Amino acid sequence: MNSNKKKIGIIFSGGPAPSANSVISACALSFLDKKISCIGFYRGYEFIEKFDKNAPNIIEGEHYVNIDYSVSKIRNEKGIMLKTSRANPGAGIKNMEDFNNKEKTQKLQNIINALNYLNINTLISIGGDDTLKTANFLKIMGVNVIHIPKTIDNDYFGIPWTFGFWTCVNIAKSLIINLEADAMSTDAFVIAELMGRKSGWITYATGIAGEAIKMISTEDVDTELIDIHAIANEIADLIQLRQKMKRPYGVICIAEGLVEKLPDDMKPETVDSHGNIKLDKAQIGLIISDMVSFIYKQRTGKEIKIVNKQIGYETRAGEPISYDIVLGSMLGYGAYKLYSKEQFGQMVSVSDEFEIKGIPFQELIDPVTLLTKIRLVPKGSDFHNLKEILSYRDYEK
Repeated sequence: MNSNKKKIGIIFSGGPAPSANSVISACALSFLDKKISCIGFYRGYEFIEKFDKNAPNIIEGEHYVNIDYSVSKIRNEKGIMLKTSRANPGAGIKNMEDFNNKEKTQKLQNIINALNYLNINTLISIGGDDTLKTANFLKIMGVNVIHIPKTIDNDYFGIPWTFGFWTCVNIAKSLIINLEADAMSTDAFVIAELMGRKSGWITYATGIAGEAIKMISTEDVDTELIDIHAIANEIADLIQLRQKMKRPYGVICIAEGLVEKLPDDMKPETVDSHGNIKLDKAQIGLIISDMVSFIYKQRTGKEIKIVNKQIGYETRAGEPISYDIVLGSMLGYGAYKLYSKEQFGQMVSVSDEFEIKGIPFQELIDPVTLLTKIRLVPKGSDFHNLKEILSYRDYEK
């Protein structure tokens, strides 16, 4: 691409995250202050992956926007000014050989053609692990691309915390505390299902902050498939212990990602454009709560009130807390800093002191599968141990 062009593109792809607008705002303002024009694409790759260079079919105001200084006022706003989607232009690519297949790379080439049509020489990609994978594909095809990590799951290698994570936890914590008050008032137990496809960062942090009596995520399962009956028996044991201790109520936090470890006959068939299971359709919390109810009745001959609650969309676009606004703004500015040093093909990250640093894509992506590496909560780490210590247990044992 022609490096003399002074125009950058900004794209936000994947699920929403609090403080998205602070990232977009700081990123755009950093470039605008250096007299570099910014184009923001609406709805991720949804429109530009269909770009036809022979009959240009993207329209300003409908498919993209020329960003101006008005974005200086959006850092505290909910939602995403550029909107988002889960369009997956690199869906057919599984290995390096696939880049020789024009059919499999056609959507990626359409994106490159759209960037050239709009005289954009660098793309700033904001998104999760699948979006980073797409950014890497574009880099391989010659695009100057810089990636900003986005996932409320906080399971990114190369950065300690992702923007929006702590806002998500703060919102979920408030909901958990309300659920606990309701459970205490009615002598009930709540199975709260929290977001986290691969990791337990949200489940553990929310449970710790919200005083849950137990927290379970994929990191707690050592086998390839989950033993759902063993988990249900554990929870039934806990319920009976709480009743014995005259505390017949409580909230148990579980990660939705446990669905990934279910036997195939229990998994939902619906998947998204990236081939990921639609976790909300599986209702792992309902499966577990029904099983616990059955086990409890078998043991005692009595009914137990167990409520299942999915906590998901409520946390994704809330008003961001100050920490996430500052972190998001630093990452947005970081995209310009990497650009100014021509550190393309890198992800923006920060040190503990919010100093900007770039992480090369090759450190974040498996060279064989081309998939993004996932960062779990290390079992035995202080964070994992903390959630264990704060779980309710029989101290007389």
